[in-house]
Amino acid sequence: MAKPNSSSQAPSKRSPVRVAVVGLGFMGVTHLRVYRRLRNVRIVAVGGRGRLPVNGRLGGVSGNIQQPEAIELGPQVKVYADYAALLADPAVDVVDLCTPTAQHPAQVVAALRAGKHVLCEKPLVHTPADARRVLAAAAAAKTFLMPAMCMRFWPGWSWLKGMVAKKQFGRVLTAGFRRVSVKPAWGAAGSHPGGALLDLHIHDTDFVNFLFGRPAAVFATGVTNAAGVVDHVVTQYLYPGGPAVQAEGGWLLPAGFNMGFEIVCERAAVSFDLARGAAALQITEAGKKTRTVRLPATDGYAEEIRYFIDCVAQNRRPELAGVADGVTALAICRAEEQSIRTGRIVKL
Repeated sequence: MAKPNSSSQAPSKRSPVRVAVVGLGFMGVTHLRVYRRLRNVRIVAVGGRGRLPVNGRLGGVSGNIQQPEAIELGPQVKVYADYAALLADPAVDVVDLCTPTAQHPAQVVAALRAGKHVLCEKPLVHTPADARRVLAAAAAAKTFLMPAMCMRFWPGWSWLKGMVAKKQFGRVLTAGFRRVSVKPAWGAAGSHPGGALLDLHIHDTDFVNFLFGRPAAVFATGVTNAAGVVDHVVTQYLYPGGPAVQAEGGWLLPAGFNMGFEIVCERAAVSFDLARGAAALQITEAGKKTRTVRLPATDGYAEEIRYFIDCVAQNRRPELAGVADGVTALAICRAEEQSIRTGRIVKL
């Protein structure tokens, strides 16, 4: 495999991977917390608009998983308000984009052309035209681009992927996924034009594709707000010959967040409910007492970032979440949106 041809040469296995995080809202802060725990990473820069560190200290931001907590970055971390200047910094190996979706295509393309590796928060793109631009840039680059589809790495979901692949309990007959939340403040302000469909539900759309492959068609119903943005969606993913698959997602709850799944196989039912805490993942087999599967004390953010950094350090192209996967997730979500608006089954 060709080595990256850039101003920031690929780090050796022994040298730390030098990271710049751009976009310092909830996800940016979440990613920074992960990088600070990795021994083979050095945070060399941060960037963004508006929210920047003051005297090396970045205030915390609340979200649906973590609570607010300030981060002490220290004076050695460079702060960039100008994205082009950050990309020109030869000390940066990886650009981690946690910016609003509308900024992703141009920022991804610019970073790849500057010879940087890129981890980009979901959704990777917002339109088919953007998808084509990003795919072309990724194909031409010698560095790596990975969409941050964290559910592929989340404990419980990653366990499920292995269980299905091994047919541990026989064929999957039915599968249901659920992800519901209070509307985030920035969602209420209308700053995410894709609404809950592209901000929240896309996680499960991507995981359905990861688990079962691209569906033949989708049928979706949903709730749209006054601006026509999808705030809640219930989708059937149609696979000729089965399994029967559906997912529900939205941000209409008055408070809180929950996610989970229910999988029925030939010889067992498997369920995950975040509200059960340490007993979230359970297996029920006929004639046996329901048992709990203990999961690692980590999350999908930590595991996806650890995986990507290891790929960069080893000069190994990421395979668990590829650029095409991010584009496919968008295409399926757009088909779901079309189905909601037309009341018809939409083929893929």
